[in-house]
Amino acid sequence: MSLKSLAAKIFAKNIAKKTARWANDPLRTQNRVFNEIIAKASNTEFGRDHNFSGISSYADFTKNVPMRDYEELKSYVEKVVAGEENVLWPGKPLYFAKTSGTTSGSKYIPITRESIKCQVEASRNAILNYIHETGNADFVDKKMIFLQGSPEMQEKNGIQLGRLSGISAHYVPSYLQKNRLPSWDTNCIEDWETKVDTIVEETMNEDMAVIAGIPSWVQMYFEKLNEKTGKKIGDLFQNFQLFIYGGVNYGPYRSKFEELIGRKVDSIELFPASEGFFAYQDAQKEKGMLLLLNSGIFYEFVRVDSFFEEHPERITLKDVELGVNYVMIISTNAGLWAYNLGDTVQFISSKPYKIIVSGRIKHFISAFGEHVIAKEVEQAMQQAIAQTDALINEFTVAPQISPEGNQLPFHEWLVEFDREPTDKARFIEILDTSLQQQNSYYFDLIDGKILQALKVTPIKRGGFRAFMKSIGKLGGQNKVQRLANDRKVADGLSEFIAI
Repeated sequence: MSLKSLAAKIFAKNIAKKTARWANDPLRTQNRVFNEIIAKASNTEFGRDHNFSGISSYADFTKNVPMRDYEELKSYVEKVVAGEENVLWPGKPLYFAKTSGTTSGSKYIPITRESIKCQVEASRNAILNYIHETGNADFVDKKMIFLQGSPEMQEKNGIQLGRLSGISAHYVPSYLQKNRLPSWDTNCIEDWETKVDTIVEETMNEDMAVIAGIPSWVQMYFEKLNEKTGKKIGDLFQNFQLFIYGGVNYGPYRSKFEELIGRKVDSIELFPASEGFFAYQDAQKEKGMLLLLNSGIFYEFVRVDSFFEEHPERITLKDVELGVNYVMIISTNAGLWAYNLGDTVQFISSKPYKIIVSGRIKHFISAFGEHVIAKEVEQAMQQAIAQTDALINEFTVAPQISPEGNQLPFHEWLVEFDREPTDKARFIEILDTSLQQQNSYYFDLIDGKILQALKVTPIKRGGFRAFMKSIGKLGGQNKVQRLANDRKVADGLSEFIAI
């Protein structure tokens, strides 16, 4: 055992003890975070506008601070972007994480000195937790790669501007810098396909042990490695032992990954965003991610089924129920207040509090009142893959409200297969049955002959990738939208349908 791996195990043990302390006292931990961030921001413009100095309880907070999404917070953010200080948080943020907005072009998410520290620690602790749980620290002496956006920054009124993954690249610990790939110059390449090709050249002869990134783009990297070398990833990188991912559910990709790798490897799921780092997988043999309650974020939750009411009820951690879909609302040490992140989660444990990400509040299908969500279609796809010989690269789902002829409407699943099922009818039957079992509204619509069973439309190999490139969203933190209540994505894929 090397000195570095021994030190990592000792450090991991200490972090595990600290994590257990706050995880075992969750409500007190959240109350402390709440009081700290309210006090810290009381003299900001937002704090004065919302009477933070008069807030002494959560009830005061809900009375003074309404829920907002980015559009509703934008007037404050624009002042920060213009260079004003003490608007949402004391002073100026260190960074803006620039992301794509759906209605207002680019979004500028502030990242402060306090919040980046929490993000970096959470990312580090996810790996340390794995080391403590498994006793495996050998990988710290080997190469690791993080497929991410460019670390190059711009400046806007004294504030550094870049992508979150690029910002994070500046905070890789010094003791891991020698192990880290790709090179700085390669990481700065903007064109994603060129970048991945260059990464393949840089890494294919290295001793890679840890690989991290959004599954769809790591899959692209693996496929290019396979094409270049003719080898399974597990044979090419014999010490590859840990895959770290976030952004999407890994389940639908798992079978394809195991085929590309040629064996199973451990994995760690993360739940990071520009707005904060919210959770990470803390157990290899258990489902879900540990909700990070000690990272400068105060959490509120609103039931999905009441979210669009005029005055939906907001609750804190102590009142959540297992198995219920909630919209997650955050207040943070980056100056986001009662902020609708847009993600929906379910709690699967309260001792400790662990979650799964179930989708996006804006991403659902309810053309007929069924309100099908991402978790349901992803679980259906996982079951269909597990029970057939199919392998998929990507998929999305959309309603077909006005089919040709006298057909009933249906849900259209646009699927890019790596290997089509031998029995396509059986594959479709498993998808549809699973969805009916999970969603009683969908069952009623099928049973009542309002909808017909779903249909699968095959997409050409590479079709999703070509579509994402055509809309300027290839690589980085971009993800294929899993489902939608309209046909924008489905229609965009129409030129890539396999005939």
